[in-house]
Amino acid sequence: MTEPRQADKPSNFNLPNALTTLRIVAVPFFAWALLVDGGDSVLWRTVAWAIFFVAMVTDKIDGDIARARGIVTDFGKIADPIADKAITGMAFIGLAIVGDVWWWVAILVLVREWSVTLLRLSVAKHVVIAAAQSGKIKTALQALALGLLTLPLRQVDGWLDVPGEVVFYAAQVLLAGAVAMTLWSGYEFYRDLWKQRHTFRTPAAD
Repeated sequence: MTEPRQADKPSNFNLPNALTTLRIVAVPFFAWALLVDGGDSVLWRTVAWAIFFVAMVTDKIDGDIARARGIVTDFGKIADPIADKAITGMAFIGLAIVGDVWWWVAILVLVREWSVTLLRLSVAKHVVIAAAQSGKIKTALQALALGLLTLPLRQVDGWLDVPGEVVFYAAQVLLAGAVAMTLWSGYEFYRDLWKQRHTFRTPAAD
């Protein structure tokens, strides 16, 4: 008697995974555009913003498409958070290099983001810790703040009749909120991970 066939796994060659891969490939181009002429090029910083904007939009829609079409793959589960952290991490590093973000802020956020991402992936076989609402707010604030700071706000006289310096400091306020939510959502993740620690233990052999 033959065993029943398991449902075929979706192919890794699909639109959501293509968008995720595109985000990873875009990271060095984003970094180059942001850092041209020490970050003083209005044209290239605008290009960097466009790349970052597209990356953030595709980060939202690729997961929606995968779930809607039932084509969630193991590759996507691993590559999607890596792509997300790669582009935002490069934004923090690049903006720190050009002096628009303090280095201690960039390092603090990067340590939190990558430690949580690596831990989430390492325990994925044992337990799935769903993204909390604070994590979603964190992601939105980071995207808004980093997107604004990527623009050449201090290299032009104004944006929509608003002085660039005003928009720059407004972006810094958003960034402060993003950092606060980054730390809080990190605390919630480690708290939930600790509560579910018993699920990581391998049963003893008979």
